[in-house]
Amino acid sequence: MNETYRAMQVVAPGVLEMTERPIPAPGPDDVLIKIEACGVCGADLRDAEKAPQKGQPGRIPGHEIVGYIVRKGKKVPDIWQTGQRVGIGRLGGYCQHCSPCRSGLFHLCENQLTPGLSCDGGYAEYVVMRHTALIAIPSALSSIHAAPILCAGTATFNALRNSGARAGDKVAVVGMGGLGHMAVQYARKMGFEVTVVARGSEKEHAALQLGAHHFIDTLKENVSERLKTDGGVDFIVATIPNSEAVSALVSSLAPRGKAILLGSGQSPLQVTPGMMIGAERTLTGSFVSTPLQTERALQFSHLFHTLPVTEQLPFERANEALSRLKQGLARYRIVLTMNQDNSSHDH
Repeated sequence: MNETYRAMQVVAPGVLEMTERPIPAPGPDDVLIKIEACGVCGADLRDAEKAPQKGQPGRIPGHEIVGYIVRKGKKVPDIWQTGQRVGIGRLGGYCQHCSPCRSGLFHLCENQLTPGLSCDGGYAEYVVMRHTALIAIPSALSSIHAAPILCAGTATFNALRNSGARAGDKVAVVGMGGLGHMAVQYARKMGFEVTVVARGSEKEHAALQLGAHHFIDTLKENVSERLKTDGGVDFIVATIPNSEAVSALVSSLAPRGKAILLGSGQSPLQVTPGMMIGAERTLTGSFVSTPLQTERALQFSHLFHTLPVTEQLPFERANEALSRLKQGLARYRIVLTMNQDNSSHDH
């Protein structure tokens, strides 16, 4: 094994540059992973905008990591072995002793590390991570397909799986980007009647191809009125950060309908209490899930062929990947690869 590895680190807000660092030794509870692929997520844009701390090495972004364990600490349990392919999502390992952990809510751990933000992430050839963050990758899934499921996939899969929706219920997916294109596929394969709400008619073909039954173009129609005319929807999965657009749709929920927030916008929602009380509607958020639940999302994706549509770039072009994402040009998830010659598309 080499003594150093290459990584893309933040050197100024929104700017990454290649660096070379000594390969770190894993601590007792950690593993060292040789990275094969790392997905590019919207949260990476926010992480990369944070200025480096003075006197500290630049943070390495990335939290949709797939690679192989090459070293493990003495306290790492035997379910994890060197040579095993594993993934890391947005959650960098729970502590096992805080109140949420003791309640079994490991994904809500108060001391959770965040790859790319509070610890180094996956735009690199190697990374050290707590063993409690590890996710087993099914052998049938490619690393390219598995990487986006570790964040966008598990977020949408578990939002739907835990929503209370039953076969035949009407589900509206708001947004047709990295999260939305996964939510559509999961909703269709879970047996729901799926409507995609997105901006621009050019997205209609892709939405229907991925499993939507209906498409509403926000540029051409009043979405809330259209949904009400169609009898309302039982569930709304909002993958966009546009609070105003999401607020306008809550009234189109059927009685006892539920809106699930996945896109983290900065502005507050505008919802009147009467709108919620009169029809006993629910507004809730959903976070990415535990390693075990993410493994279920991966297995479901394999069994039902609900796979991300990806573009591949070598990780040396991480700045280009973030730029494409920022401009809304990614279709639908960009995956960085650690091999020199990957720059193809994978659908």
